Amino acid sequence: MTRVPAWMRSAIDAALVMAIGMGFGRFAYTALYPHMVEEGVLSLSGGSMAASANYAGYLVGALLAVKARPASAHRFCLWAVGGTAACLAMLAVIDATWAIVAVRGVAGIFSAISMVAASLWLLEHRQHLQGAPLLYAGVGVGVALSAELVVVAARLGLESPGLWLMLGVVSLVLGGLAVPGLTTGAASERPASSAAPRRGESVKALPLVTIYGLAGFGYIVTATYLPLLVKTALPDVDAAHVWAVFGLGAAPSCFLWHRLHLRLGTRRSLACNLGLQAFGVVLPILLPGGVGYMASALLVGGTFMGTVTIAMPAAQQAARHASGNLLASMTLTYSIGQIIGPLGATALHAISHSFQGSLLAAGGALLVGACMSLAAL
Repeated sequence: MTRVPAWMRSAIDAALVMAIGMGFGRFAYTALYPHMVEEGVLSLSGGSMAASANYAGYLVGALLAVKARPASAHRFCLWAVGGTAACLAMLAVIDATWAIVAVRGVAGIFSAISMVAASLWLLEHRQHLQGAPLLYAGVGVGVALSAELVVVAARLGLESPGLWLMLGVVSLVLGGLAVPGLTTGAASERPASSAAPRRGESVKALPLVTIYGLAGFGYIVTATYLPLLVKTALPDVDAAHVWAVFGLGAAPSCFLWHRLHLRLGTRRSLACNLGLQAFGVVLPILLPGGVGYMASALLVGGTFMGTVTIAMPAAQQAARHASGNLLASMTLTYSIGQIIGPLGATALHAISHSFQGSLLAAGGALLVGACMSLAAL
């Protein structure tokens, strides 16, 4: 039997943490949101509050993750997995809007911790930079898997409480698969050598952090409201399937953007990524209807984790010349962009009763980030 390389085993463990903390804990809400609105559990404004609370929690989690260090990152990963599963299960037994908002806020904390801790554990502690695309593909796998589980369980008759409980149980099972790799020799293993992925290219920390914040603002309107937009415009289409396309686009794209990063370098690959993402964000305006929504899901899903796959390893290298935990700083600015996005979308929707203005603003932010990638990095 062929022996699985150590970097691949570690990358799979880290990807499971990402799938749980981000794919399930963070983005499963997008697939379940229309069900909760339809069942009267949440209103549109209550759902926006829950989304913004999750992004605010993500910011708090990023601040807490500043304390994470490579040697202790595995413990943060375990906390993120356990905390995420608990938050998912709690949503099965509460129905008050304030309680849902609070739990979604706590879930956001664990999502940010999973992002920073899994990245630190694999890229810094294990020194497996070649595992970066597999690591971040875990988010897309988690999005697609959680969305399709919601579709199947809903067809079997489960309502939102049962759906949340099912996701909590599945996330706990997936987490159990990652625990042995995270804990065995976690504090004592010497980092393995890794191939240099950037052909010696270095980037400036401050512009990279700023661009990453713009990326957080740019994708979040689509990532929050796409299934709701689909359900409103195309009531006969199961919106969770469109959301699954978003996740299925994200998973393999990490490998594509990683290869482009190696070939083109950070500046050009990031500019291409953000430019294509901007087009995907505004596509529902240019091409309203099923084809436009599906293409938007594929393009934004196929680029938003590509941004992470390019930017986080670049930040890991830039951190050698910057003080503090740069990966946590990147996550912090990303979370600020994500908080502003839903709040701005809600305000614009109240004025125009449409999400077109929000999509245009998000696309504009991504274009600014693309230009900065070429001019300022």
